[in-house]
Amino acid sequence: MVNKSHYSILVTGGTGFVGLHLIKKLLQVDFRVHLITRINSNLKQFSEHELDRLNIHEFNGSYVCMDEIVKEVKPDVVIHLASLYITEHQSEDISALINSNIQLGTILVEAMAKNNCFKLINVGTSWQHYNNDSYNPVNLYAATKQAFEDILHYYTEAHSLKVITIKLFDTYGPGDNRRKLLTLLYDVAIGKKTLNMSKGEQYINLVYIDDVVDAFLCMIERINGQKELSSRESFVISSEEVIRLSDFVKLFEELVGLKVNVQFGAKEYRLREVMLPWNNGECVPGWSQKYNLIQGLNETLKSIQKENIK
Repeated sequence: MVNKSHYSILVTGGTGFVGLHLIKKLLQVDFRVHLITRINSNLKQFSEHELDRLNIHEFNGSYVCMDEIVKEVKPDVVIHLASLYITEHQSEDISALINSNIQLGTILVEAMAKNNCFKLINVGTSWQHYNNDSYNPVNLYAATKQAFEDILHYYTEAHSLKVITIKLFDTYGPGDNRRKLLTLLYDVAIGKKTLNMSKGEQYINLVYIDDVVDAFLCMIERINGQKELSSRESFVISSEEVIRLSDFVKLFEELVGLKVNVQFGAKEYRLREVMLPWNNGECVPGWSQKYNLIQGLNETLKSIQKENIK
């Protein structure tokens, strides 16, 4: 077992939806948490008590700055969550995608290697596996995720870096400020608007945030405690349930008690639309799903409704 009070964790992307929930949990169970932020990072979702316990390190984008942070922290493990997610990129998005999803991570692991920090938990995406292939990127975002994994291959071979990559499906839960499906459906329902969608025949895999956080805790134990850990491992956090998008809308209506005016078929499917989620990944060892879809949706909808009352 990890001695939490003496175990230092350095996190990137800690102000995003997954990162925020993960850091709150890490603090709750008494890990020493260090957070890398940008100059304009929003820390308002952390309580004053959490901010008092967080060690915050501002990153200016340079290797020198990252090297100073890693040298000062000497983390037992690094959790790299920071990324830029764009479903369908425009030409002007290319530089930002490469800088966020490839360059930042490479600067991070270079600093780790130079400062003898060897344990990294990386985050990938199920979208690296279009048509259930071993590698077939759905979009440029997924391709940049794979590109960074390929860079990690060099560091595991040349610098003894130990890497566990966790690949995520769609995540959801309370406090999600992203314009994702649940929030969109709720806004359309209460506003009595019309939502144009595709035919809705695609299946979606949704994982509740508390289950996602539990999986990261399992991986902290794994990367810390197994001497026989291979240099590169990859696992997936997947729900036991998948649901057709059109059926999900019906379920949402039943749970929230509101009608959503959806025009199915009003929009074309996206380029390389994922009709069936990837199902060939190995589940995180020692982890099991605690929230089924209805339980997770009820918790999330309670949070959305509470926020709308304020």
